[in-house]
Amino acid sequence: VVKPLEDTDSSVEDLDAMIEMAAEDESFATEVPSEVKRLEVALEDLELKALLSGPHDGAGAIVTINARDGGTDANDWAEMLLRMYTRWSNSSGNTIDMLESSPGDEAGIKSATLQIKGNNAYGYLKAEKGVHRLVRLSPYDSDHARHTSFALVEVVPEVEEGVDIEVDSDDLKIDVFKAGGAGGQSVQKNSTAVRITHIPTGIKVSCQNERSQHQNKVIAMRILVSRLADLQRIQREKHISEIKGKHVSAEWGNQIRSYVLHPYKLVKDHRTGEETANADNVLDGDIDQFIRAYLTSTVG
Repeated sequence: VVKPLEDTDSSVEDLDAMIEMAAEDESFATEVPSEVKRLEVALEDLELKALLSGPHDGAGAIVTINARDGGTDANDWAEMLLRMYTRWSNSSGNTIDMLESSPGDEAGIKSATLQIKGNNAYGYLKAEKGVHRLVRLSPYDSDHARHTSFALVEVVPEVEEGVDIEVDSDDLKIDVFKAGGAGGQSVQKNSTAVRITHIPTGIKVSCQNERSQHQNKVIAMRILVSRLADLQRIQREKHISEIKGKHVSAEWGNQIRSYVLHPYKLVKDHRTGEETANADNVLDGDIDQFIRAYLTSTVG
């Protein structure tokens, strides 16, 4: 945490010296612009990290993607988002575990749950919570008509062990089933996958990544505790919002971002106004500009 700040501070001093020498020797002057650019990037990164001051911002993230309205197109859209977050995580140096994936009937996925571990993973990815809207020419429509699809992205911090969240076993419904959903060799013969339903809240979590039922149950319980902790946080914030009149975060029906691929290309975040015509890069995982804009907009 401290070293990047110290390194940047040292680099600023070196730049001052370089500028002084450039006044006497033009060979140093050619190096100044590139060093200024490098420092600008470093400072932007430090400024972004400084915004991550929430109680769970430094934690890992549990990301769940659910296809919504749009049928097969929505399932395909959910898989596109899964790819986008996977690529973003890889480029950010995070590690990813696929905890659960439910394939669509024809293509794509109905849902998927990822565990993303890395410094500030939740702090960054909390910017992605909400409904994502895709507009494109459908590859699944024989007329190639323009379709609109929706997918819901849920992000909760990975709760560390020892967090005081009590879960009554009587409030749980636990189902086991065979892992894998595509058929053939991907389906295990034994029922190792676990789905846990928290009856009072209706929250459902599942895990099929591990080979043993016990391991999947442990991970599913960890996800459930994270979801319940996040629910408590939302309830507290809602109470504070009612008192202070604070802006309420986007819910279903209010998409946070639109990805238009036809008749033009544009990705626009409706909360911040941030936009780019380079939709292909965004879908390849280049979402930092939207994360930065969101975090900046929430300051204060």
